Amino acid sequence: MTALYEIAHQYREAAETLADLDLDEQTLADTLEGMSGELEVKAQNVVMFTRNLEATAAAIKDAESQMAARRKALENRAAGLRRYVLESMQMAGVQKITCPWFKLSVRENPAAVDIFEPGLVPAEYMTQPAPPPPAPNKTAIKAAIAGGSEVPGARLTHGTRLDIK
Repeated sequence: MTALYEIAHQYREAAETLADLDLDEQTLADTLEGMSGELEVKAQNVVMFTRNLEATAAAIKDAESQMAARRKALENRAAGLRRYVLESMQMAGVQKITCPWFKLSVRENPAAVDIFEPGLVPAEYMTQPAPPPPAPNKTAIKAAIAGGSEVPGARLTHGTRLDIK
């Protein structure tokens, strides 16, 4: 089976060879059209395979989000059951339960800070987040260059893409 890039290379070589020959325009067009059929079929097959890969990737992404939601639900359920056991032990006044697999005990957490009114906290206890590093404003640069200005270190480039509709 010939690879797409090989077919494209062969097509280009044949087109260059035919251009050097003294052929009439119709013969040249018919020859190139006959050769482009294999290129078109191969390109179509590659794009179909690409679409299958993209569909599989989308299905995996969907499954990941479903599994993440399921994981979160299980974590919440486990946390709720832990709270249930703690509250039940506290209500009954039981501090410790021992079994062959684990020990349960009601423990006091270390002190935690509760900020109930952030506006009243003095400035020396506040932290300032580091500002983000400066980044080029590509929209402004594009507008400047398109308007005729020169922006050192930047230029407009035009790439290509494969558009599949």
